[in-house]
Amino acid sequence: MMKILSLDPRRITVFVRRTCFASLVLATVALISERMFGMLQTNGLTSLKLAIFILFVILLLPIALSFWTSIIGFTVQFLGGDTLDLSRTLAEDDNETRPLPRTAVVMPIYNEDPVRVFAGLKATYESLQKEGWLDNFDLYVLSDTTDPDIWVREEMAFADLKREVSQPDRLFYRNRRQNIERKSGNIADFCATWGDRYEYLIVFDADSIMSAKSLVNLVRIMVKNPRVGIVQAPPLPVNRRTLFGRLHQFAMHAYSQIFITGLNFWQGGEANYWGHNAIIRIQPFCEHCRLPKLSGVQPLGGSILSHDFVEAALMRRAGWKVYLASELRGSYEELPSSLINYAARDRRWCQGNIQHIRLLLTPGFHIVNRIHLLMGIMSYIASPLWLLLLALTTIEGLKENLGRHTYFIADRMLFPEWQISTKHQAFSLFVLMLALLLIPKLLSLAFHFANNLRAASFGGRLKFALSVLLEMLGSALLAPNLALLQSRFVVGTLMGKIVRWDSQDRSESGTSSGEAFRRHWSATAIGLIWGTLLWLTVPKLFWWFAPVIGGFLLAIPLSIWSSRTSLGEWARKHGLFLIRAELAPPRILRDLHQELERAPQRPWSAGIDGLTEVLESPQVRELHLALLPPVVTASDPMYEHHVRGLELKLQHAGPQSLTRSEKRELLLDPAVIRRLRPAPPQEEPARPRPQPAASFAH
Repeated sequence: MMKILSLDPRRITVFVRRTCFASLVLATVALISERMFGMLQTNGLTSLKLAIFILFVILLLPIALSFWTSIIGFTVQFLGGDTLDLSRTLAEDDNETRPLPRTAVVMPIYNEDPVRVFAGLKATYESLQKEGWLDNFDLYVLSDTTDPDIWVREEMAFADLKREVSQPDRLFYRNRRQNIERKSGNIADFCATWGDRYEYLIVFDADSIMSAKSLVNLVRIMVKNPRVGIVQAPPLPVNRRTLFGRLHQFAMHAYSQIFITGLNFWQGGEANYWGHNAIIRIQPFCEHCRLPKLSGVQPLGGSILSHDFVEAALMRRAGWKVYLASELRGSYEELPSSLINYAARDRRWCQGNIQHIRLLLTPGFHIVNRIHLLMGIMSYIASPLWLLLLALTTIEGLKENLGRHTYFIADRMLFPEWQISTKHQAFSLFVLMLALLLIPKLLSLAFHFANNLRAASFGGRLKFALSVLLEMLGSALLAPNLALLQSRFVVGTLMGKIVRWDSQDRSESGTSSGEAFRRHWSATAIGLIWGTLLWLTVPKLFWWFAPVIGGFLLAIPLSIWSSRTSLGEWARKHGLFLIRAELAPPRILRDLHQELERAPQRPWSAGIDGLTEVLESPQVRELHLALLPPVVTASDPMYEHHVRGLELKLQHAGPQSLTRSEKRELLLDPAVIRRLRPAPPQEEPARPRPQPAASFAH
């Protein structure tokens, strides 16, 4: 170990950084835990108090880790930035124009809105064209869409896009016949089919968008660092209009810079991969990052759902570095617009992250990759543990305030054992925990305050400060309900409930009262019962838990109000939760908005019946046949009989009689499409018109 470190100064630096960081985290946990234990053992240590202490220490560890990550990030930014960030290697050739290795930009999609998908793809294409880098990139839409109506809309949108661009041969589209292994299988299929054409692969999500400069810089980083396998570009959220979306969007812009800098400080070449807005070196990815199949069945067995963390660990195990380009700009994404949509996305991620419990002890994984897996697990496990800690603390509080203290523990005791007040200890501990949570946000505030341009990008110092205070309040009220939702997901996963991996709802339609009541009535009930119990029995304890109880009681109205675009627009009008991308939007976001404004004029922008469109429109039919994936299986008489039955059903009862899966089966079969709507026969040559008889000439 020491021999390796002596040969690589960069590794020595990272080793020292990690040692210092780990020491700070562990010292903080030890100091606060010692205070907590001292308070609990006052008046006697019971099994209930011991359980509270264990839960407290488990939950304290990720808080301390995040705290010191932000502290270090602020310090590094204050001192001028991280000298080991790979983005800094680009400064010397910022204006270089030499050719780059061929790179594929791939966008895996699954039943997404084609309007947003192709608007983002076109904006990225035009950014590359305007900057003169188009010849180095090809753009792929990798569709796993199963909805036949959306599938046909995708094909029509793709055809329109190809007609509108200068180099249509740079654009590719395919729809997989079988959605095997979801997104990871989609990427694997691309690598098997087209991977040998390219050296690098840049992965997008359906809502991703990246500037040409960001794309080119990712490729340059890979060229300059031949032992790097993955580089993650941190995406910033944009384009949200609801209050919930704007609040979380603002938080990411306000707090992420120092946090990501701190993260990069200690993770070094063992960074994580977030599944999108990242560049991958194709050859080692194909050789080493094939996901294992977990023994048993879902939800804890079978295919790995959250693939990105595991792929980063596999890449690093094979000897390739994985980096976070913390100072790279021009990478964007979009967040869910409501609490319910946010929770729906979390439901999918929860099962995938809990599966990682089985991978923590995988041989060969780097310790930092194991920490990433553990942090991902704790991001969901922490919610039920947090609620359990609150419940046990409430029970202990009721017990101490309502129970009868035993002054003479032994029958022959001469002097009584007086009960000692722990009010001051509890208050100091509360202040310490509050500091761990709030200081990182206050440091972000100070960081942006220190620079006029950074402060102006949030609407000025006064509006920025007010936005931070309101964000803290909003997050505090939303956190209890989100924790309750995540706790349901964790319990459901551990009890064997399998998640449906549906497409993310990216709309901003708002949450109805009925849906909010159905999702959050239990939170309201918990708030009422818990609050009433404490108010009637231990009023002093009620005020300690008031923020959490208030969050539960307001769960329904908060979910409804925060999903409204009207409140989001009101906040924007009054200068709240502003971000730079709104005040001075970059060209690529302006291009995206222009494409979205043109979308309603396109025939595929609204819902259609895909099968009917293919059968009735010769142009759409020929387009669909041209884009169909090839049939690779031998003919099956039973399947042909089944498809023939669907044809008869269609002819006698119409398209509305078919299910989505039945329509897709018909659309996948080119012979069926040609039989149902054969190409029109060639028109016969026009016959000469007969001349009128002589008797009628005059």
